[in-house]
Amino acid sequence: MRNSAKITAALLAAGALTLGLTACGSGNDGASSSAGHDGPLVVAASPTPHAEILNYVKDHLAKKAGLDLEVKEFTDYVTPNTATEDGSVDANYFQNQPYLDDFNTKRGTHIVPVVTVHLEPLGLYSHKVKETDALKSGATVAVPNDTVNEARALKLLAANGLITLKAGVGSEATPRDISENPRNLTFKEVEAAQTPRSLDDVDAAVVNGNYAISAGLEPAKDALVLESAKNNPYGNFLAVKEGNEKDPRVVKLAGLLTSPEVRKFIEDTYQGSVIPSF
Repeated sequence: MRNSAKITAALLAAGALTLGLTACGSGNDGASSSAGHDGPLVVAASPTPHAEILNYVKDHLAKKAGLDLEVKEFTDYVTPNTATEDGSVDANYFQNQPYLDDFNTKRGTHIVPVVTVHLEPLGLYSHKVKETDALKSGATVAVPNDTVNEARALKLLAANGLITLKAGVGSEATPRDISENPRNLTFKEVEAAQTPRSLDDVDAAVVNGNYAISAGLEPAKDALVLESAKNNPYGNFLAVKEGNEKDPRVVKLAGLLTSPEVRKFIEDTYQGSVIPSF
């Protein structure tokens, strides 16, 4: 997962740019990967569902709107932001506001949201039980190890009565902030992308929606418990480096990503496992 990326066939064929696929590769003073605002808009995205949604836009909507769009896939949660910061890509689409706030603070980056597109409900999954009541005392639950998603996972468990968190804990909650653990659950912290793979080794795992879908899980059907979409702060958005919000290409893409056509594509394709946020 570390610094991994796969270049789309279209990008290879075009030979439009050469990227140093490192998490912190800088050295171009934040210059855009495409000269000025005239070249193709290169967007970094998680494969599912972000790149799938972007590729729908590319194949069905972009040409008519006069947008030259290139999609670059990454499987980690670091490189899309660092590549956007250093100008290796023009924008990214993979994250939510609490994650971005934490990332900018810790990494000194200057990434800002442009438009929120969808929500991927976080879910608790298991290969060993079919309902939360069947989780035995001392069961092991895998949770994402990044700050925001771990807190989000613990809040999901708390909302469903499995644990109680200390009053006032926010987006940095860890297992140390659990005040009541009636089932004496044990928590295994793993990289978010590895949580689906951990299901054979633990009793249950809290999995981000995109990784669940990539692993063949159907959140709307397979999750033991699932986040509510109501008043949910974890909508995923298109993001750019600060100062690039009004790039005409970015404005065009923002409009397309929140179009009726994209809403229908999301609803038809993901059947409630990904929810439009517009």
